[in-house]
Amino acid sequence: MPVFRLKKNEIVFPAPHLAEDDGLLAVGGDLSVDRLLLAYTNGIFPWYDEGDPIMWWCPKERFIIRPSEIHVSHSMKKFMKKHGIEVIMNRDFADTMHRCRLKREFAEGTWITDDMEAAYQRLHKAGFAASVEAYTDGELAGGLYGVVIGRCFFGESMFSDKVNGSKLALISLARYLESKDFLMIDCQFHTDHLESMGGVRIGYEDYKKMIDEGLSK
Repeated sequence: MPVFRLKKNEIVFPAPHLAEDDGLLAVGGDLSVDRLLLAYTNGIFPWYDEGDPIMWWCPKERFIIRPSEIHVSHSMKKFMKKHGIEVIMNRDFADTMHRCRLKREFAEGTWITDDMEAAYQRLHKAGFAASVEAYTDGELAGGLYGVVIGRCFFGESMFSDKVNGSKLALISLARYLESKDFLMIDCQFHTDHLESMGGVRIGYEDYKKMIDEGLSK
């Protein structure tokens, strides 16, 4: 099946069920706020390498964490009691996103291109993206950022500058989202690390129902 090519002047996507087996749905278009919002509310997200056309993905299997089911290990609880922990939301969204980029850029490579940084900063200024930064004993330890629509948080990337930095950010985010009646943290893809913190696999249909419910308030 040929991959759909999007036009910059037409903000539409093909039906998600038309995605390839690997999740690839379409290429092209742009990273405007309106297109990104349409994408995320349908479980679609951009992911591509520098120099490639924009590639849009909609995997049939999703990986999420329900905020109320975040798992905090015994060793993590001990760590949090031993150290002074402070967590701030939106300390510096652009800086947090860039730190996520730098952690990967010189290792396995990164999808966080210049265009992606600019696009998500526009989302943040429009009120649809947020960052979380965790401090240990007064020093920045780690953080994460993602897209926020309704009662759903679509996680994009994390970084750690100190031990447990990204874990602290994720745990604190989950606890905050639970207090706000959020339904999920979308992790996009499975990792053993996220599974150990409560991540579970669900099918696209159940995932889309959660998005629709999250948008109902």
